[in-house]
Amino acid sequence: MPVVDVAIIGFGPVGAVAACLLGQAGLSVTVIDSATEIYDKPRAVAIDHEIARLLQGLGLGEALQACSEPFTDSVYFGADGAVIKRLTMLPEPYPQGWTPSLVFLQPQLEQAVREAAGRHPSVTIRLGETMTALDPGPDHVTIETKGPRGTERLTARHVLGCDGASSLTRKLAGLKLADLGFDEPWLVVDVLANEAGLAKLPRTSVQYCEPARPTTYVICTGRHRRWEFSLNPGEDPQAMAQPDAVWRLLSRWITPDEGELWRSAAYRFHALVAEGWRKGRIFIAGDAAHQQPPFLGQGLCQGMRDVANLCWKLRLALHGKGGELLLDSYGLERAGHVRGLTGTIKMIGGLIGQRDPERARARDAHLIAEAGGHVRPVPRQDLMPALAAGFLSAAPSAQAGRGMLFPQPWIERSGFRRRLDDATGSGFRLIGPGGMEPALAEALVPLGGVPVPLAHTASEAGYRECDGVAAGWLAAQGATHALVRPDHYVFGTARNDAEALALIEEAERQLTAA
Repeated sequence: MPVVDVAIIGFGPVGAVAACLLGQAGLSVTVIDSATEIYDKPRAVAIDHEIARLLQGLGLGEALQACSEPFTDSVYFGADGAVIKRLTMLPEPYPQGWTPSLVFLQPQLEQAVREAAGRHPSVTIRLGETMTALDPGPDHVTIETKGPRGTERLTARHVLGCDGASSLTRKLAGLKLADLGFDEPWLVVDVLANEAGLAKLPRTSVQYCEPARPTTYVICTGRHRRWEFSLNPGEDPQAMAQPDAVWRLLSRWITPDEGELWRSAAYRFHALVAEGWRKGRIFIAGDAAHQQPPFLGQGLCQGMRDVANLCWKLRLALHGKGGELLLDSYGLERAGHVRGLTGTIKMIGGLIGQRDPERARARDAHLIAEAGGHVRPVPRQDLMPALAAGFLSAAPSAQAGRGMLFPQPWIERSGFRRRLDDATGSGFRLIGPGGMEPALAEALVPLGGVPVPLAHTASEAGYRECDGVAAGWLAAQGATHALVRPDHYVFGTARNDAEALALIEEAERQLTAA
């Protein structure tokens, strides 16, 4: 029986991105999914610039642009209608080379990602098949599936479960979810508004932090508008999802004459994270590994971060580098990041969902006073945590900026303007000043890395930044160099060539550690 490098269980957007990343690396991949078609309505509606950069690296930048728009600000109104908080996006020049916050049409983007995965000759896609059993061995995992051809078996060196919140992969691997203390019933409603409806709806996304019924309103792409309603005690979720009940909830904003009800679904918003993300050769990602309330629009982003983190590590491990320590760093890094961001999301959810009128008014007064009487916009991106532990430098001199997402500037070379990753690829990169020592380039060879000199004058050799984004980031860290991982996170920083050389050597030592 042929052995594939990775079997992916689940071909939703997270599994499809994983298939693209692994196929791009030339690894043999088989994807298994019980569904034969993409769900034709959007579930996720928001992504951020980190995920846009990831999709760009897969050759899907144009596909993303075709189905996305900039996310509006989110304005928080308190119990009596006062503005108590405002979230926005980072200003230009955009640090990742993309609009920092985007809304998008999931079915269209998901189709593009699936097609991209299918173009890799090393990727096999098997739809209409259900994984029924996993049998782990010392050097492979045997997977049993049931489909149109009956029961079949597949052998893989690694298995990646991207099979959703009820993940069978997670259950068969014996991996458990930890409850982070958030469990609320909400109703999600999608409407396609007509011109009359659009004319009367808010021009920005809104959080109505009203004790009687906290409600979220999101401006999505085109005519699509989404409402999320907190359900009150005693309300039956399924009854509240029926059209008559939905239109009663929507009557404050829009009527049936002003839009078409596209989707309504009751959910329980959870905050859960896997206690373990790996069991031997079996990994989980996306909703299989974590679930969080949607108040920052980070659910799908988190799943795509998972596979961006894991896939380069699988590639190295399958080529004999990094081994168990590198693979273990996947769960260590992602669990810390997810827990940190979920804590922020829970805080926002608690702020939105305060049901006691007196406490809600006290909340409003506190937030307004804290802002000095004038609520200033806070960029959503400022709420993103850095990586705290994992495949990162331990050197005291390398800590400034360590674990942060490195920016992607627009660069110009030979009169041609493009984003940094399009010029340098997405392997290990040492970002530094023009005229870097040749010894640094030689030291990067074992990592498969490249030097990326940033030129500041016309006479310097290297990549000339158009907006000074990377140079500004390095200056803010007090650094001259940054060693950037394939997922664009910073392994560590350096203040001169000697420290940069030590940083490269440390990364190589970590990859060759037993």
